[in-house]
Amino acid sequence: MPFISNTDKQRQEMLNKIGYKSFQELLVDVIPKHLIHEQELNIDDGLSEIEIRKKINKLAKLNTCTEDYISFLGGGIYDHFVPAAVNHIINRPEFYSAYTPYQAEVSQGTLMYIYEYQTMICELTGMEIANASMYDCATACAEALLMAIRQNKKENVLVSELLHPAYRQVIKTYLHPLGIDIKLIPSIDGRTDVNRLQEMMTKDVGAVLVQTPNYFGNIEEMHKIDEIVHSVKKAMLIVAVDPISLMILNSPAEYNADIVIGEGQVLGNAQNLGGPLFGFFATKEKFARKMPGRIVGATIDVDDNKGYVLILQAREQHIRREKATSNICTNESLCVLAAAVYISLLGKKGLLEVAEQSSIKAHYLYDKISALHNIKPAFDTPFFKEFVVKTDKNPDEIISTMLKIGYFAGINLGKYGWQNHLLIAVTEKRTEQEIDKFITAIKSI
Repeated sequence: MPFISNTDKQRQEMLNKIGYKSFQELLVDVIPKHLIHEQELNIDDGLSEIEIRKKINKLAKLNTCTEDYISFLGGGIYDHFVPAAVNHIINRPEFYSAYTPYQAEVSQGTLMYIYEYQTMICELTGMEIANASMYDCATACAEALLMAIRQNKKENVLVSELLHPAYRQVIKTYLHPLGIDIKLIPSIDGRTDVNRLQEMMTKDVGAVLVQTPNYFGNIEEMHKIDEIVHSVKKAMLIVAVDPISLMILNSPAEYNADIVIGEGQVLGNAQNLGGPLFGFFATKEKFARKMPGRIVGATIDVDDNKGYVLILQAREQHIRREKATSNICTNESLCVLAAAVYISLLGKKGLLEVAEQSSIKAHYLYDKISALHNIKPAFDTPFFKEFVVKTDKNPDEIISTMLKIGYFAGINLGKYGWQNHLLIAVTEKRTEQEIDKFITAIKSI
């Protein structure tokens, strides 16, 4: 049964009224001919459930994944261990099928876990308030810059060139149409060049965005960056962080960050072939009304019972569009639930162990590589769980050779302008035997 019940006669009457003879003339004829696919679509005939399952499983087996291969891939998405209880809990139907907490009276469970998640993000970052999440870290970066611009009315921003390249592309997509001037801060020795930042930090700069650990895995000099940024009146410091790293590094609150963002995939979410992800977003309470997205708050009802509601909904469904803080009108609720479950299961000691093991094992591999001849660490700089090596060979040769023995060796940085550089990440899942085998294979290459 069609959703629109208009008859052919009624449709023709409407077309005549607006001066068209047919639906084809109204919508299709205005499309350029070269964009119209006139041949029949190459679509298979319908299949039964058992047939389609077989076909999907066959296609799925064409993927190579970190369940079957040993992964040293990083660059924003990491192979951390996810306890089985995480998926068991998020797959419960009341969580898995829930869409939106608009109606607080029927969404108390959803609102409660989002509230708990927000609290956890505040504890990790040292910030005073967090939202219910963004789509991913890339959109969180762009939204953070827009928030800073709304706050201080300055339309010049500085972004470290060692921010994830994909994040920089999303920032450009968001900010360029608005006429906002984006300048890249150069790097030196694998970190943001604080001397160049000092030179670029004029009174017109409204925000500075730095990632730490940065895309190369190196730890930025955030206390120096804080001094430089906040020497300019109203300028805001935005920092993108790995939440796991905060268990052993300074919290952003300690170097006076104004907005803290990051990729939440490392908190109990699988790699999922690159998505879905979720971005976390936290700030100081005085900026709450400028923060994008939705925020869940706790309250007391007329019977003195604790309840949860959406608050500060400065989104385009709730206020005049020109006053909306963002066009991101939802949050990554299920991914956020996974993060809340993961943090709850591991606790402070468990998260600390994940951070320590990842860092120790990464440094173990770094030291082993340092002893080789044709491949060397690119930087002698403090790093967390990820580092860059420079090779005599094209990294694609190393990657393809290692793939044959069941290893994802890393990311070729050549596509970002760093020829013969390979980005390697190590998590708590990697064993000493796996790392030693990695080194043996690299030697043979």
